[in-house]
Amino acid sequence: MDPEYKELSIKKQCEVLDISRTAYYYKPSTEGEDKDLEDLKLILTVLQEIPFYGYRKVSVKLIREYPHMSRKRVRRIMRRFGLRAIYPKMNLSKRRKEHKKYPYLLRGKVIRHPNQVWSSDITYLKLPGGNVYLVVILDLYSRKVLSWRLSNTLDVEFCIEALEEAIALYGDPAIFNTDQGSQFTSDRFTKVLKDHFIEISMDGKGRALDNIYVERLWRSLKYEDVYIKSYENMRELKEGVKKYLRFYNEERFHQSLDYRTPEEMHRSFIRDEKLEEAA
Repeated sequence: MDPEYKELSIKKQCEVLDISRTAYYYKPSTEGEDKDLEDLKLILTVLQEIPFYGYRKVSVKLIREYPHMSRKRVRRIMRRFGLRAIYPKMNLSKRRKEHKKYPYLLRGKVIRHPNQVWSSDITYLKLPGGNVYLVVILDLYSRKVLSWRLSNTLDVEFCIEALEEAIALYGDPAIFNTDQGSQFTSDRFTKVLKDHFIEISMDGKGRALDNIYVERLWRSLKYEDVYIKSYENMRELKEGVKKYLRFYNEERFHQSLDYRTPEEMHRSFIRDEKLEEAA
């Protein structure tokens, strides 16, 4: 469109280009965009304080003071400006095709006592110099962390060390469940399980919820300690993880355990079992 072109009127130019004159004369309002920018500042204020909030919790925090900040509006603005909550994203469960995979044995199974089922997983923790990796061995009945190891590589060795320590301290579980990551499917790792006659169970591909209790532990550790403390080096991180996992086992109440600690759950069963044997 060229309003200075004298040979064709605006009307004729619109007809040639097959657009309406209303569309040509329309001037888009910037009021909505300006309002989005104002509300973006409110959202950023919340995320700077609590970076792991998603759009639902951001909306809950803002809507009392700013009634227009509905869940739908907060979600739209966060999507528009590429804002996301901080949460673990790295996929560490790299499968190896040549490694044997084992069936998932926990479907429909009721876990009634400690050492019936153990589970394990690996997560990464960020340091200024790069990522380090944490593996834990978890008793699924009590949710107790039985052992753990930190490593600056994803070699299988630190996983084996954690497994062997847990067995030395607590005996052999009936079933050991993991994902299909290469560390857990390696011959060296599964040999330790087979040597102790432990049944091997593995989550199905793409079924992260099969290992939900360890995933909840990662979330608690990161949001309640690591993200807050901002550790600077491996020594600080190791001491911090040690303190937090002790707190997790011995002091942190778990709603799913009827507000008991994992240590209380673990010890109470063993104590009750000894009383039954004595009787």
